[in-house]
Amino acid sequence: MEKSRKSKCVRQAIHGVAVVLLLLWGALGALAQEPALLDPQTHPKFVNPVPNPLDPSFIFTAETGPPPPGVPVGEPYYKVGIFQFQQSLGLVDPFGAPLTTTVWGYGKDKTSATYPGRTFIVHSNQPVNVEWTNNLVDELGNPLPHLLPVDTSIHWAMPLYYPASGVPVVTHVHGGHNESASDGIPEAWFTPDLPGMPGSAQKGKDWKKPVYHYPMDQQAGSIWYHDHALGITRLNVYAGLAGFFLTRDQYDTGLRDNPLGLPAFPYEVPLAIQDRLFTADGQLFYPSEPEEEGQPTPSVLPEFFGDFILVNGQAWPALDVEPRKYRLRLLNGSDSRFYNIWINAGLLGAPGTGPTIYQIGTDSGLLYAPVPLDQVAFGPGERLDVIVDFAGFAGQTLILRNNARAPYPKGEAVNPQTEGQIMAFRVGTTVTEPDQPLPATLRPTPIEPLIQTGPTRNLILFEGEDEFGRLNPMLGTVEQGALHWMDPITENPMLNDVEVWEIYNATEDAHPIHLHLVSFQIINRQKFRAHVDEETGALSNVRAIGRRAKPAANEAGWKDTVQMFPGQVTRVIAKFDREGLYVWHCHILSHEDHDMMRPYCVGDLANCESGTVPMP
Repeated sequence: MEKSRKSKCVRQAIHGVAVVLLLLWGALGALAQEPALLDPQTHPKFVNPVPNPLDPSFIFTAETGPPPPGVPVGEPYYKVGIFQFQQSLGLVDPFGAPLTTTVWGYGKDKTSATYPGRTFIVHSNQPVNVEWTNNLVDELGNPLPHLLPVDTSIHWAMPLYYPASGVPVVTHVHGGHNESASDGIPEAWFTPDLPGMPGSAQKGKDWKKPVYHYPMDQQAGSIWYHDHALGITRLNVYAGLAGFFLTRDQYDTGLRDNPLGLPAFPYEVPLAIQDRLFTADGQLFYPSEPEEEGQPTPSVLPEFFGDFILVNGQAWPALDVEPRKYRLRLLNGSDSRFYNIWINAGLLGAPGTGPTIYQIGTDSGLLYAPVPLDQVAFGPGERLDVIVDFAGFAGQTLILRNNARAPYPKGEAVNPQTEGQIMAFRVGTTVTEPDQPLPATLRPTPIEPLIQTGPTRNLILFEGEDEFGRLNPMLGTVEQGALHWMDPITENPMLNDVEVWEIYNATEDAHPIHLHLVSFQIINRQKFRAHVDEETGALSNVRAIGRRAKPAANEAGWKDTVQMFPGQVTRVIAKFDREGLYVWHCHILSHEDHDMMRPYCVGDLANCESGTVPMP
């Protein structure tokens, strides 16, 4: 495996090196050598204001006209497109001149489209309907090629005649308790219509309908939406296709007089953290050069780590805050980078020097009680709902810092001057609106543990090599070993079964594993030893070692994405209460795209295999 492991050292910072740019579009996408890149070391930081996704002007509003057929009367209907446009990400050239970047984003039209996409605010038990459209076309309506190099050697959405066909997309509401037909599963992708030919878009085998129905039969939580097209999720999200999809309920209302006394807008601020690389002229750069001779060009790489940190689409921004409590809803929207964060004060920059972080919620809802933390780590796809009290720091500038190694947890140390800094909080001296005490509890009663009624599944995380000698991260079962996306379904919970999944990480790194449809509970983690078949990944002579570690207090809530550490088995429990085809996968997007994703079926397996998916 040594040959594969060296590919973990993907370049984190290349400064001031001029390389010839070769850009040749063809049937296989863009072939590119590395150009000169924007230097993060000299780029100004903490200048750009961070946008607040809860600003009323940034929130999607429902359509007012008649809804399309099939949308129930009285239910909100949104028509949201995907567009290509220019946007300032707060970048400047070495002389201080502003740069604009070509990105993709969501909006009602091209002029209103943004990166990140505008925010949905939805309410528990109030269904909504969204028609997602693919408008990645030029002024004449011709489909656009991808902004980034597409590796067609991996299993991807594969529209005919790409790039002339246009780019396939499909939107997944991450954390949503949704029917399969509206879940945005990877092979429900679709391309733009060809000029003058309505309805000519190509569609993946799991595409069911143009308008997605979201029942919202779930509690308040920090869910989000992003592209999920097979084999190019990493590229589509990197281009800008992500945004917040926040759910409210009777307790977490988002209003100033909410029952819990939680900070509300403008003192509630969602923060989407993503890392990027940029060319010297401010355009997105995604490495794609093969690591060995004979490998495809362009080529998928094991991970991606950028040296610019963006928050809500702005490079190293600053937020002006009052010396009072704020609610920060943190999303790790990066490709591969974990973050271990804290807020520092003074010159030392160490955890514990700044305000305490009180975590009040996990991915899918509020905890029972706030958990005080000096620092907290979260992986791609995870969300942290936290309260930070800036009282006592009036007049100071505090830095949100990161020291998570890449890959996590034993990779290279981050540069404290670039990836080690995320954003700044400039604390004022005046409180405009007094805040309330932090509530002792956030729910009427503690979260009840799920009770197992179905089987226990023994699953694996494994890293092998593909036919080109590239690192190939995969999922599978203990008995069968690693399985590809197209292999027969092995996980088939029956409707309403509560199952335990024991997932053994036989790789060298941590993986954030995400299950669609369900919110689950972490039972425990435990070290293990086993014989790993180097060819298949199958485990034998599996032996658990030491104690079973219960989840940390800030993980003891409802989750949809969980960190799974090397050499450990992570046990989770979930109720599979909706029939149909879904997926589970690593949320390191470079892993997901290169086959670390598997379908699973709830209910009748024959229906999933035939594409007969239950509809509302």
